[in-house]
Amino acid sequence: MNLTPYRQALAQPGLRSLLLVSVLARVPLTATGVTLTFFVVLDLGRGYGAAGLIGAALTVGAAIGSPLLGRLVDRHGLRPMLAVTTAAEAVFWASAPTLSYPVLLPAAFLAGLLALPAFSVIRQSIAALVPQEHRRPAYALDSMSVELSFMVGPALAVALATTVSARLTLWTVGAGVVAAGVTLWLMNPPTRSADEQVAPQSRVPRRVWLTPRLLAVLAVSAGATLVLGGTDVAVVAVLRAGGEVGWTGAVLAMWAVASLVGGFAYGAVKRSFSPLALAAALSLCTIPVGLGGDHWWLLCLALVPAGALCAPTLAATADAVSRLAPAGVRGEAMGLHGSAVTVGIALGAPLAGAVIDASAPLWGFAVTGAVGLALTLAVLPLELRHRRAAAVAPDDATELVPAAV
Repeated sequence: MNLTPYRQALAQPGLRSLLLVSVLARVPLTATGVTLTFFVVLDLGRGYGAAGLIGAALTVGAAIGSPLLGRLVDRHGLRPMLAVTTAAEAVFWASAPTLSYPVLLPAAFLAGLLALPAFSVIRQSIAALVPQEHRRPAYALDSMSVELSFMVGPALAVALATTVSARLTLWTVGAGVVAAGVTLWLMNPPTRSADEQVAPQSRVPRRVWLTPRLLAVLAVSAGATLVLGGTDVAVVAVLRAGGEVGWTGAVLAMWAVASLVGGFAYGAVKRSFSPLALAAALSLCTIPVGLGGDHWWLLCLALVPAGALCAPTLAATADAVSRLAPAGVRGEAMGLHGSAVTVGIALGAPLAGAVIDASAPLWGFAVTGAVGLALTLAVLPLELRHRRAAAVAPDDATELVPAAV
């Protein structure tokens, strides 16, 4: 496999350290949901429905706050935003273990509203550090680092909450989130390239840059993560129905490993793949997964094709947003991308759960995959119209659908 694209991307000053910090910063952030769930269920004595409401409040707050915080970065720079969000995280996680449930619910929403947007910040910094021709492998590395964080963070939180206490786990995760914010503040990665900083920056109206094409990428991002959120739930349901729920960790680990391999391959190949094509393939490969049966090893094999498309799809959507958004509003655009990803995951899990409750576990894969595919197909005519226009005015070479699709 050709590693030249990775060597060229990693040769860009500052990228190696940013990717290393990204893994460490995201580990505690990926553990917040499961940590709050354990605290609500074990320490507050509430049910999983109540824990789900806390998670929903945090998610809704983050979906609203992410583009607002990105706009703050665009206008005032990275450090003021990091100072505000890190302080808010410190207050929430220090006080959360002492709060009653009625107080914790609105506090979780406010914490989500001012949550540390490490995912969006890192992707914005990659766009500033890496020229467009080298961004594909850079975003592939970023997506692989996200997979690593999700493999480590929740597992550590579960181990600590079940062996020590959920309350201590809250404080530990909170300390990690605050440490991530402080580290990013000290590191202060660039949010605009050197050329973009020198060039005069005029305020770009939202109606100019929030184009139908960018909205299409955001819709595809939400559709892809909806499929991923639904897959998480469907895997548990299928294994539980077959009496093999103890293999859940192994199956999800195989899914994540397939994503890492796919992400690595995506960054190493020479040609680019569009986010629309990748999201459509991810959805198509997810639809038949449930037909693999309820044996854990069959489920592992059935998940490999879809898993191999997870990291490439997320990398391609982030890359597309970085190309379509002007530098002066890239923070807000990446914030919107983060919101789309968050909303997709938040919708995918309950959708799959409702379908499974009403029918059978295999339909959780089929329905969420079909919804993701429908979202992708819905924006395809827009991209085809753009390609026809680009054929007349070839100066705009940014395509979401390659000619082979």
